[in-house]
Order: sequence, then structure tokens, then C-alpha cells
Amino acid sequence: MTIQPIAAAQTYALRHAVLWPEQPLDYVKLPDDGAGQHFGAFEDGQLVAVISLFISQDGVARFRKFATDAAWQGRGIGSALLRHTIAAAVAQGASAIWCDARQNTLPFYERFGLQPEGEVFYKGPIAYVRLRRALPELPSK
Repeated sequence: MTIQPIAAAQTYALRHAVLWPEQPLDYVKLPDDGAGQHFGAFEDGQLVAVISLFISQDGVARFRKFATDAAWQGRGIGSALLRHTIAAAVAQGASAIWCDARQNTLPFYERFGLQPEGEVFYKGPIAYVRLRRALPELPSK
């Protein structure tokens, strides 16, 4: 498996198929995709997982639209991609990272130190929770 930067447009098919297949493709496109960093995990040249990272002016990172092809879930690919994304945020000096995650995925994210903050909310019929964790500072040179 390899992880590498990809274009926002390369994320759309997996975002759509995994996260919101019942919605039109435009539903998974974000207005700020152009400002994000997008990473893909590849197996034998096939894109099998995607994630998008956004770092705000105040140095807080957010990842969005994290999707792993159902046929490749449970193999550590998503975990490797999330570790890569957290490391990228740390390398860019982010002080914290957060996401809005489907409530049923909470145990996965807790393994990475992400903790719920705030109340459960809904996107359509799906329950979500905001998760956050502080990030370590880079050592001074």
C-alpha cells in the first residue's frame, strides 16, 4: 500500500460510493476542496481510500470525507491513511485536529486519541459527533 497526495477530483468517486451513494455526486464536493490537501491510499495502483485535510489560519486542522472502499475495509488501510493525515497536520504546525464523524465509527477514532465534544447531531437520518484531539508541538530547531 502506498499513500500519496491526489487531486480533489480524484476523491469524488470514493467519497460518493462510500459516504453518500444515494445523493448526487455534487453532494460530496466541498466548496473549499481547492484549499485542501487530499491523500489517497493505493493498492496495486488502485485508489482504495481517500481523506481530505484542511488547516485553518489559526492552526487547527480538520479532516473530512474520509472514505475506504468497502472491499478494503478492516485491513488497516484507513488506519494508515489517518495516521498519515495526522502526521501531515503535525508537520505543518497544527495544534489540534478535528472531524465530524458518524457516531457508529466512534470506537475507530478513539484509537487515534480523538474524543467527542458537544452533542450528537444529524445529517439526514445519520447521527454524527464532533471529535477532537490536541496535537504535539514540533520540537524547536
